[in-house]
Amino acid sequence: MSDWWRGAIVYQIYPRSYQDSDGDGLGDLKGIISRLDHVASLGVDAIWLSPIATSPMKDMGYDVSNYTDIDPLFGTLDDFDALVDKAHGLGLKVILDQVLSHTSDKHPWFGESRASRTNDRADWYVWADPKPDGTPPNNWLSVFGGPAWEWEPRRKQYYLHNFLNEQPDLNMHNPDVQDAILDVMRFWLDRGVDGFRLDTVNYYFHDAAQRDNPANPDAAKNPPRETYGWQLYTRSKNQPENIAFLQRMRALTDSYDARMMVGEVGDGGETGMKIMGEYTRGTDRLHMCYNFEMLSPGFSAKHFRGAIEAYKAAAPDGWPSWSFSNHDVPRHVTRWAEHSVDHDALARQSVALLMAFEGTIGIYQGEELGLPEAELEYSELTDPPGLRFWPEVKGRDGCRTPMVWDDGAHGGFSTGTPWLPVKPPHLARTVAAQEAANDSVLHAYRDTIAFRKSAPALHSGKTEFLDLPEPVLAFRRVAKGQVLTCLFNLSATPVTLKITGTAAPVGPSQYVTIAGGQLSLGANGFAYLDGAGITLAATKG
Repeated sequence: MSDWWRGAIVYQIYPRSYQDSDGDGLGDLKGIISRLDHVASLGVDAIWLSPIATSPMKDMGYDVSNYTDIDPLFGTLDDFDALVDKAHGLGLKVILDQVLSHTSDKHPWFGESRASRTNDRADWYVWADPKPDGTPPNNWLSVFGGPAWEWEPRRKQYYLHNFLNEQPDLNMHNPDVQDAILDVMRFWLDRGVDGFRLDTVNYYFHDAAQRDNPANPDAAKNPPRETYGWQLYTRSKNQPENIAFLQRMRALTDSYDARMMVGEVGDGGETGMKIMGEYTRGTDRLHMCYNFEMLSPGFSAKHFRGAIEAYKAAAPDGWPSWSFSNHDVPRHVTRWAEHSVDHDALARQSVALLMAFEGTIGIYQGEELGLPEAELEYSELTDPPGLRFWPEVKGRDGCRTPMVWDDGAHGGFSTGTPWLPVKPPHLARTVAAQEAANDSVLHAYRDTIAFRKSAPALHSGKTEFLDLPEPVLAFRRVAKGQVLTCLFNLSATPVTLKITGTAAPVGPSQYVTIAGGQLSLGANGFAYLDGAGITLAATKG
């Protein structure tokens, strides 16, 4: 089925932290293969593998030095082929993370480019002369702190790096660079991958005139913890030239059968929704995108409804991807803890909410166990932002700690010392322990995923929001004669609604009672109600 990705559920695997097969403390491809049965048992449709290409690992693989080989930490190309075969045999598609906006400074392309201004790849990266006083050519800032420019004495020029200075940005204005990137994608498509997750897809192009970014007017009122928040990035990313290259990428993937692309837009808010819409409208750009709006601290009816409606307004014919957690943000059960008095209740409500959204759904390893964000000491950190801005910024290590499987060493992850520690709160939530408990978060994930797949309204139905006051989020999903009313109390305080019509909860539910014309939802309560004639209203008082 060529559009298998519509409504699909994608499970993200962070390879360093999934399963170590050889005792070196790092997860690897053979380890993932040994755990694919667990992934398939959840009922998901695909796996997304965070970067596994050859890398110096300055940014945990998001600094690629060879796009067409596997880093020895993870295994070999033969191991990758075996993983694809095993996944496909279990009915799982394989999505590969592609980091195309920049490379490692150890990539041979950059080694050649930095050597002189006249070599064959001199213009493959973004170079600029200094100002007369020797300072960088403009005010662009790096996501990881400080200027986005690094001096190269051999060329007597600066190069652009939107992230670490070891991650120089490719010059996508150069057609030869575009062709080389398409060749990379073709290599993996020929190897059998079913799609790509495109890292920082809105960073591919920069303003060719290298004009300054404007200041962020909100920064002076609410100073950000990191320097990156002081600007509006209208020049160093989000450039209109990106569209034409996305169209080239789409033409390539469409030349293969049943392949897809999901782009990461590194923004939230109004800008993130606008870019997400631009990149997915029509049929000749990306198949889908996600941004950081759902990966934020926002947890209210207004927030979730606003994100979905803003995307639909930006791309009425587009297709979104929604997630609550991934490798870049604190785990959502910790991020939203203030809105609940019961950790597991929040975890169960979160998956019920996510599976009710229109679009393609992403879940992150360990989310199915209700894993909280791990609390790490500074001495345990590996992530560059945390190391640089601690303690105000703790970095991303807390969501990247190893998966916990059983009561073996380090939660069954490794017989060696893990690259990040496994903390006691995680050891209390292993797969084995939750398999044995019928009311566990793990079983809730399986049940809710199964319900979504069995309900046409949730898998492919359109969304109609109902006007109810906070903290209740309510909407209808309708498809193939099925009408489901989805209700969520996004608070730690019980709420009561007036209800008319014949209403019965179907599928998973939590803390819901219906009696005497009233519907009560306990703290983090939720329900899917079957029926077309249901009306709901707030109670007075």
